[in-house]
This record gives sequence, structure tokens and C-alpha cells, in this order.
Amino acid sequence: MTDADLPPMRHLTAADVVAAMPDLHDRLRLAEATLTALVADAELPPKIGVHPRPTGSFVHAMPAFLRGRDPDGADDLLGMKWVAGFASNNERGLPSINAVVVLNDATTGLPRAILDGGPITAMRTAAMSGVAIRRFAPVLAGRHPRVGLIGAGTQGRSHLEVIGRLMPGAALSLFDRHPERAAALASQARSTEGIDSATVAPDSRAAVRDADVVVTAASFGPVRQVMTGDWLADDALVIPVDYATYCAAEVARDAALFLVDERAQFLANRDAGAFDDYPDPTATLGEAILDGTTRPASGRVVVTHLGVGLADVVFGAAILERAEALGIGTVLVR
Repeated sequence: MTDADLPPMRHLTAADVVAAMPDLHDRLRLAEATLTALVADAELPPKIGVHPRPTGSFVHAMPAFLRGRDPDGADDLLGMKWVAGFASNNERGLPSINAVVVLNDATTGLPRAILDGGPITAMRTAAMSGVAIRRFAPVLAGRHPRVGLIGAGTQGRSHLEVIGRLMPGAALSLFDRHPERAAALASQARSTEGIDSATVAPDSRAAVRDADVVVTAASFGPVRQVMTGDWLADDALVIPVDYATYCAAEVARDAALFLVDERAQFLANRDAGAFDDYPDPTATLGEAILDGTTRPASGRVVVTHLGVGLADVVFGAAILERAEALGIGTVLVR
């Protein structure tokens, strides 16, 4: 067999990924399918990482395999995200987080596609938050929801559409330690369908005060575990997507329900010191969905999701399918 006989391999740039991205309805469906698949149908280790200079930088390998329903493996999914975080890039005008997603043919192992992982990371993370909001946001009577958002970077932007769709009429209060980024995100939020108003708070505590739903999506550092229980409404849904950058361990300990996206990864990160003093999770979000767990009658719900490679593979496969159908991307020579 020559290289010419091998199946094609497609490269999708960030613009290609955005052009082939499923709509929000499908992204929420893919996110929920990922979370429930993590309970029984998936194989993935905790993130494998190296830590290059400068201090605080990381590069993680996130492999994942999903068993499909076909006994011959025709609908299995296989791939990996290779993601790098360099906070110092902000000073150079470069993204602090960048990634590529590699998809393999699950029956042969041959690579099928290389996708820019930036838009996938942003959209799948926001969709995971959307699943948590749809299932565990507090039930409100006779008033519009209040949403607090800390962090006005890529993840903050990616959450706007989800907030607008799932919390219609939302009054959004946001904070970022870079005032110009906070102002830009507030302007974008005001033009986002479903968001009624958006204001920039003077500090992070003010941003989440009285909020029904709190999303923390700050860059890692310089703060850590500063958002304690006295910052938050009694029945708030708290969704940290920045590990324990903001959410203090006491918030998770005192929660009526504490969920994570994937237990082994959370526990491995806790052992490594990323979640000092955090309790064991009540369940994973996928387990809660499959068990029909409902929101407790009172008390906070905390849903911490660290990001799992399976989500990138599931989203990547859906994006690749659309890209192939639309003729998007570049077919690479092997």
C-alpha cells in the first residue's frame, strides 16, 4: 500500500472549526452525551502534563476513547487534545491557551484530522456549563435571573450565548482584573440575545453578590480560593471552570450538592494540590443526569468541570463530519 492509498487526513484551522461548529442546541446535546458516556462507555486517564518554563506554564495530553454501539467499533471515537497554557503569552499579545485536537480512525488508528483546539475548548466548556445550568439552576418565581461572571477572556465570551439561551432576561454582572476586557465583554453581552442587561462590577465579590448563577472563568492566578461562602447567595448554582482559582473549598464542602465532570481527574488534581481541602464529590454530573438527580430544595449546588479530552473528541468528530459535508478545510498529503 502506498501513501496514495491511505484515507485522507483533513486539517481545520480555527476559522474552519468555527464555520463547522454545531449550533448551541447540538452543542448542549453533545455535552450531555459526553458527560453520561464518562460514566461507563469511555476510557481516558487524568491529564498527563509537563511544566515547561516560564513558571506556571503547562502542556497537557488528553487522550480519550469512546465505545460506540456497533460491536465492530464502526462508531467508536478515538483522539487526543494537546493543550498548552502559557500565562506569559498575554504580555506578548498571544493567546495564553492554545491547543490542537487529533482524531484517529478507531478501527485502524490512522489519523483522520487535525483541528485547531481553541474554538473547541471554548465552546465545549461553555456547553458543559450549560448542561449544569439547565439541570441545576435555582427555580425563580416572578423575576429575571441574576448571573455573576468572573473572567472576561475567551471562556467568559463563550459563556454569553449559553447564559442568554438558558437564562433568558438575565441581568449579568461581570468582573475582570483588566478593566478594558470587562468593558468589552459587557458591550458584547448587551447585544447577546437573551441577556437583558450587563454591568461591570467594581470587584469580583460585587460581581457575584446575590447572583442565582455564578460562573468563574478567570485566568489561573494571582488569586486562589478567595470566593468564600459569604460572597454567595444561599441557593446559588456555582460553576467554576478555573479550577480553584476563585471558588474556595468551603463553598464545595458546604454545598447541598457538589458535582464534578470526571471523578478520577478531579481526585488526581486534588492529590496534586490543585484543590486543597476540597471534599469528595457527591457524584459526577453524568451520574447525576443518569440517576435523575434533581436540585436540592435548598442550599447551593457546585459543579466543577476541569475539562475532559472526551469532550474535545466528541465535539471534534461532530465538527469534522460537518466540515467534510461542507467541503471545509484542507486535505493534507500524507
